Amino acid sequence: MIVEDNFLNRKLATDLLELEGYWILPCPDAESALEILKTDSPAIILMDVALPGMDGLELTRLLKAEPKTKDIKIIALTAFAMLPDKTRVMDAGCDGYITKPIDTRKFPGQILEYLK
Repeated sequence: MIVEDNFLNRKLATDLLELEGYWILPCPDAESALEILKTDSPAIILMDVALPGMDGLELTRLLKAEPKTKDIKIIALTAFAMLPDKTRVMDAGCDGYITKPIDTRKFPGQILEYLK
């Protein structure tokens, strides 16, 4: 699942991962992600931090507190690249951190590492 409000960022990440054979659930916001998670259970969620409405960190805390979703790996996908930002993301419950803009050559391999 990719939770990203920017259409072009969401499309790029989706396209790169679909080329590697992944099945992607794209979501433009936290609310649509919550709706999809009622019926689907992805192996990993790529979470933008700065989302409209409920932000990605709030959604991460919510998902990590729920028995049904607490074991899903959540990887922050964010433009916030300073050390305090990484600490804040990890403290919210994210299992990893990838900065934007993503490196299109490394991105699929990064996701594969998180899935191991």
